[in-house]
Amino acid sequence: MIRFLVERKLAAAERELGGSLDYVRHILRASLGSFFKFTRLLGLAEHRRALPPAPFRVARIVAARDEDCGTCVQIEVNLARREGVDPAVLQSVLAGRPEELGPELADTYRFAQAVVEATGEEDALREAMRAHWGEAGLVELALGIASARFFPITKRALGHATRCAEVEVVVDADPRSSRA
Repeated sequence: MIRFLVERKLAAAERELGGSLDYVRHILRASLGSFFKFTRLLGLAEHRRALPPAPFRVARIVAARDEDCGTCVQIEVNLARREGVDPAVLQSVLAGRPEELGPELADTYRFAQAVVEATGEEDALREAMRAHWGEAGLVELALGIASARFFPITKRALGHATRCAEVEVVVDADPRSSRA
């Protein structure tokens, strides 16, 4: 009975997120205990109080893109659109053109990129993050970057990240709609 109810919630979440959650079903089928441990990460992954939506999603898209071949990035883009992030911002991020972003978002993009690639530029950019978003914002960026990488890695380890998908920025009248 529990699995049936969870399956229904997963189907609803897929419609809301605009992406497959087959890897979550895999976890559910294999181990109910593991599934419930997995769900604890969802609150962490979406924790945002100090940051506006745009820098949070920019950092998560950069991090997910470093680990993923499209489907997790698409979900991040869909969430960003639903939160009202400008499609032009998302298109610049996806194209790898931080110079097209405003200074705060460009710094956020570069910080996330430096963190996931361990470029050595993290220290200076970390100070820029503190200046732009405060210490609480920096913590949220760190947690957002780390958790954005967890899902693609889990999918890949379970064999559910086997094909690439092109990411789209859907522009409609209401970015909070389920199509976003």
